[in-house]
Amino acid sequence: MSYDQWGPQDLSAPVGTVLPEVPAAQGLVLEDVQSGWVGAVVRIEKSGGMHIVVLEDRRGRTKSYQLGFGFLVDGRPVQLVAPRTSKTVTAQRTASGSVKVAGMRAQVARASRIWVEGKHDAELVEKVWGDDLRVEGIVVEPLHGVDDLAGLVRDFSPGPGRRLGILVDHLVPNSKETRIAAEAMRTPGARNNVLIVGHPYVDVWQAIRPQVLGIGAWPQVPRTVEWKVGILQAFGWPHQGPADIAIGWRRLLGSVRSYADLEPALLGRVEEVIDFLTVPVS
Repeated sequence: MSYDQWGPQDLSAPVGTVLPEVPAAQGLVLEDVQSGWVGAVVRIEKSGGMHIVVLEDRRGRTKSYQLGFGFLVDGRPVQLVAPRTSKTVTAQRTASGSVKVAGMRAQVARASRIWVEGKHDAELVEKVWGDDLRVEGIVVEPLHGVDDLAGLVRDFSPGPGRRLGILVDHLVPNSKETRIAAEAMRTPGARNNVLIVGHPYVDVWQAIRPQVLGIGAWPQVPRTVEWKVGILQAFGWPHQGPADIAIGWRRLLGSVRSYADLEPALLGRVEEVIDFLTVPVS
């Protein structure tokens, strides 16, 4: 391919094809033909009389390119032009801090999955990382307990192109959860195709930073009291049954606006799982 005469020489575009002009709108996902770099537009700037587009990939790395030919959008060659309405583009961000992809439809779900330990875990992951996961085509499924995790992994039949990322509560040394995770990793196909990570908290509720709730620390709950009931009781909220627990969780979840409202011990583990499922195996 000749980069200077990119359109006519590119095998994906017939000779004589006039490539569509696409404005470099914020969040537009582009692939650079020469390098294969894929990123979203974060800004447009002028340098030496030329328009430069800055692309950022999902890991936060950036590269700059001159506007014009040499880009793919959804696999199709285009001519990238400056937006007519503004000389500078400021990228919008998702709740996870990633670049928000403009006009991007949810991708067809991959065979790979993220498993989390319960409904509340799934709702928290969806609220913060939902936009990213839809772009990647990754589905989050609640487990409702991990006591038979090895059997669930075996039934899933993991393998290349069918991978599992599993987020477990209270995954600390010598815990029951650590022993369950070790057993699950011994199932056929798990090696290189299953990643089990965890956070140190008794429940995913504790992954919300207490300062977001206006408290200095999460209350201490006696072992004789069911943990969520004890938390609601300490807050002075209704705590008599499942309905009260559900209402309490909605109040807690409503306090979360972005990744900045969560503890790093959860943030790092979720990002690790997403990378495991989306970064190609070398």
